Amino acid sequence: MAKILMGLIAAIVIVAGGFFGFERYMQHRVAGEVEAGFAQLHAAGGKASHGKVSFDLKTRTVMIADIVSETAGPSPVNVKIASITASGTRQPDATRFAADTIEIADVEVGMTIAQPDGRVTYKAPRVTVKDYSGPAGWQQQPASSALVDVYRSVIEQFVRTNASSVTIPTIAGTMNFGAAGPASGEFSYSGVSLRDTRDGTIAAMTVDAFTFAINSQQAGPPQKLTGDLANFAAYDFDASAAAAALDPQKASDERSYRVYRQISTGPYTITANPDVRMRIDGFTIDDVAMRPSRLQLPALLAAMPPPGAAPTPAQIRELTDKAAKLYEGMRVGNIEMRGFSMETPQGPVKLAAIRFNLENGKIGEFAFEGLDARAPNGPVKVGRFALKSLDIANLLRMSAQFSSPGQTPSPDQVLGMLALLDGIEVKGFVAPHKKTGKPIIIDNLDLNWGQFVGPIPTRLRLIAKVAGPVDATDPTQVPFANAGMDRLAFDLDLGAAWSEQPRAFVLEPVTIELGSLLKATARVSLANVPRGVFSFNPVQATSMAAQIDAGTLELALRDLGGVDLAVAQFARAQGIGRDAARRNVVDSIRTNAEQTAGANPDVTAISQALIRFIENPGQTLIVKLT
Repeated sequence: MAKILMGLIAAIVIVAGGFFGFERYMQHRVAGEVEAGFAQLHAAGGKASHGKVSFDLKTRTVMIADIVSETAGPSPVNVKIASITASGTRQPDATRFAADTIEIADVEVGMTIAQPDGRVTYKAPRVTVKDYSGPAGWQQQPASSALVDVYRSVIEQFVRTNASSVTIPTIAGTMNFGAAGPASGEFSYSGVSLRDTRDGTIAAMTVDAFTFAINSQQAGPPQKLTGDLANFAAYDFDASAAAAALDPQKASDERSYRVYRQISTGPYTITANPDVRMRIDGFTIDDVAMRPSRLQLPALLAAMPPPGAAPTPAQIRELTDKAAKLYEGMRVGNIEMRGFSMETPQGPVKLAAIRFNLENGKIGEFAFEGLDARAPNGPVKVGRFALKSLDIANLLRMSAQFSSPGQTPSPDQVLGMLALLDGIEVKGFVAPHKKTGKPIIIDNLDLNWGQFVGPIPTRLRLIAKVAGPVDATDPTQVPFANAGMDRLAFDLDLGAAWSEQPRAFVLEPVTIELGSLLKATARVSLANVPRGVFSFNPVQATSMAAQIDAGTLELALRDLGGVDLAVAQFARAQGIGRDAARRNVVDSIRTNAEQTAGANPDVTAISQALIRFIENPGQTLIVKLT
């Protein structure tokens, strides 16, 4: 029995000694791997050091303490970490490292944001990563210390990294703009979470809350700006789009890479000193994508002048063109801001929503709805205002043409900007008249144009319904005031189009209604209208106009009270009665017709129709000319 017991004790000692001996071996191996990783940072010109490295074989837990690193370059990034603890570690193959959980304690990251001494610092007491799998070391060092190369290298590393979740309970930060601007501030994030990070994609990124406070020391009293944002979320992020935009080899890649499926936020508030307070109930951004052939950030950064150097007009044009290409390389399915409100010393401003989308450098429609503000002489309301198909990219390019000092755009260049916009829409506009204070109302105004010949549109449609007060101090409105009218209403539907193949121009529809005065409809057609007539050159336009053939003209004019108003105004001007004034007008028409009837027999028929129209108010005058 004693021999058996001694043998068992000996076996335990041998096994235990082997276990702890293997544990020490693994600890040395882990330390060697850590040193190899830090050597890569040294090789890139950076600085890095760490404290104790330990390994627990039973739980396969690695701990590295007191990590300090600094990247090379004119704008170094400093990182301090109290400890990194990885449990459940394993090495699926020679190039990858995996862990069930990674706990990072007391992280501090500092970086330069403005030369020479502007700085921002982030601090996170704890970072937890679950089900991590990634490269065992930095697979490929940046090609240089340039910002683009560093970002590209980080993205490439990220694409090889997987994790089921990353959580950061709090992040606190400070910022100081230094000599670049006398301002400093602090900010914080809470409830930061990343879910399902795999092969360069992130299923969801959320932040429960974000707050900031900035103190400005500009001339005058100190200024303070504070803000907070709640419930930020971004879904289906894909880093391949960013990698393509940073890769010069993708400069001819015309494919579209989706970056986000959706980004949304909850309430966002900003307060400034405390007179101004702004709130936005929420943002939503859907379907964000990039096209690498247009979105080449390296080319844009390379075109920028050195810091402190004023760009030349040629450099401004080049930079503007590259910025225009950035817009052409982006697609945003929808951007919506809801529930905007602002408290100002002049009064509150409210806006129900702003909506727009972007593709190929064009905003399909930029619209804001539900504006409620205050002008110096009263409240202003706008139900809806929209710009239709605004070409942002070419607007930038066109503005760059005027970058030279003293250069004034020509009239055709100014009118050429119409081609960058397809139309304007206004609904539910109410604003006080500047003199009377009574409301001017635009129920509807819809203006569209297109089909350009040079800078001149050859297709137009205008629909408008407007009403406003009569201003008795305006000489042109005195007749309406004298007639006892206090408001004027105006309805218009006007269309015009030119067709190049038949060389025809048609003015249709034409419908005009002026309140309780008159309603007119018309149709005008012209034939043999050459393309050259649409020119800013008056000599060319005049010579081309000589080729135009008159088509048909149809006019219907219904009297709603305008004839009596015109007769009354004539009577007042002549100092006679209304009946006498009406007879004078009729006699004048008859005399003029008799004088011109020999040259045109149709004049007699037209004059008779006019006389009947004036003598019998409330009638409809119809004229057709061919």
